[in-house]
Amino acid sequence: MKKNRLLLLLAALSIVVPLWWARGSAFGGTDDQAEKAIQAINPHYRPWFESIFTLPGGEVETLLFSLQAALGAGVIGYVVGLYKGRSERENSHDSRV
Repeated sequence: MKKNRLLLLLAALSIVVPLWWARGSAFGGTDDQAEKAIQAINPHYRPWFESIFTLPGGEVETLLFSLQAALGAGVIGYVVGLYKGRSERENSHDSRV
């Protein structure tokens, strides 16, 4: 139980500390930074192709990113639970023998 609380505290700190450290900063995406870097190096650069699908707004992009994060967390949670269940079954089987 103490280990779980410590892990929860470390997870919370890993979220809060970077946001506190960089408070007041503008967080931009890497796509925007890459585009600006390319334009600085070669202002006449033209992309090879255009996007097939353009998102209607930033909210949709945020929604898709959140869904991706939730699915990833679900998969990680499932795998951790699966291995935890296997470990408990093996431990209970060993104690019966």
